[in-house]
Amino acid sequence: MASPSLKILISLLLLTLSIQAYGESKEWCIADEQSTDEELQRALDWACGKGGANCSKIQVNHPCYLPNTLRDHASYAFNNYYQRFKHKGASCYFNSAAITTDLDPSHGSCKFEFLP
Repeated sequence: MASPSLKILISLLLLTLSIQAYGESKEWCIADEQSTDEELQRALDWACGKGGANCSKIQVNHPCYLPNTLRDHASYAFNNYYQRFKHKGASCYFNSAAITTDLDPSHGSCKFEFLP
């Protein structure tokens, strides 16, 4: 027969595992407001190049082109990279040019992807 302390420990462990499995909050990766344009441009170039983000939606006449700002385009690219590769160890860092948020940054027809 299991002791009361062991029962409590097992219950807490199961509770923790269920919260981790079902309580995952949504998280997006966006440009940090404190980053300089130079930092954002370097990070954007990397994300859309070697990083492998799909940046087609921030091109002219595509849903996320407007607003046509470096910060908005970087946010879209950072999030696309982060969502695609976070399960392979990718982070939302971009040499300190990005931060995570639990607020969906989608706007108008521009939808920021979230992958659980």
